[in-house]
Amino acid sequence: MPYLQLDVNEHFPAETKQRLARAISESYAEMMQVDIRRISVAIRELGEGGVWRIPEVGGEPVPVAMLMLDIRRGRPVELRMEVAKTLCAHCIEILGLREDRLNVEFTQHDGDEMYHPTLGGFSPDWKPGEA
Repeated sequence: MPYLQLDVNEHFPAETKQRLARAISESYAEMMQVDIRRISVAIRELGEGGVWRIPEVGGEPVPVAMLMLDIRRGRPVELRMEVAKTLCAHCIEILGLREDRLNVEFTQHDGDEMYHPTLGGFSPDWKPGEA
């Protein structure tokens, strides 16, 4: 953990997805003060019609993208807002996603809900200056 998951309707070359994974991992690690080795990134290409939202009351559903961030609890809301904006910017720049059709949601966990065998087992609870 963290587990950063992007659901999209489109298909992208592996090199493009790798570039995005690097960009969002590096930004996340720096901004959230976390060891980059803890970060996992999933880019799920659900295919045409995989993710929808109705942008206006009475309107029709439109294809969208969703970025889910499963993170350790403890970061201030202002920092989470900046991280969301930064990761969205990477998705827009690298994948060409539309800003008005991209949402971010955070799910916060205690450290003992995340297990990393190669990093010693359960994650510690997050604390400032960790990285």
